[in-house]
Amino acid sequence: MKRQLFNPVFLLYITKCLIGTIVCYGFYKAFPQYYLSWSIVSLLLVLAPDWDNSIILPIARIKANITGALIGLFCFTLPVPQLVSLCIGVVLTIAVCTLLRIPTSTRSALAALVIVLLQEMGKPMWSFALQRIAAVLLGCLVGLALTLSFQYVERLLRKNPSPSGKGHE
Repeated sequence: MKRQLFNPVFLLYITKCLIGTIVCYGFYKAFPQYYLSWSIVSLLLVLAPDWDNSIILPIARIKANITGALIGLFCFTLPVPQLVSLCIGVVLTIAVCTLLRIPTSTRSALAALVIVLLQEMGKPMWSFALQRIAAVLLGCLVGLALTLSFQYVERLLRKNPSPSGKGHE
């Protein structure tokens, strides 16, 4: 299948990304006391163009995001310097993604690891790590909801022919 820049799949992908970004940004602005800006990163890592109209890649990326976030939380508890903890997290994340048979989504897991583990301000705090896990999960949920919604609408359009009687192609 030849992938052109302005085909329907590409335009739907852009639409999903924009809607998801707007939704997650809305959460970020509505709850400024939390680190919900990270939900936008997570969302954009989860969404994929539906070249083959499959839910497999987004689900793998959601698993990877959750894996990276949980490993980040685990590494947060290690009594070692932040760089050592980050390096341990990178190795664990790659290993776990390989064991879970989601190696193509390892980059998403590594991004979630960094989102949860690295904290810029002062002494690292549990509340920040937990808020960032919540942001990662929120982005994943918004991405899953958008993927499923778009697939549902596409199925409806395929079942109901267009007014011209030729159907939707």
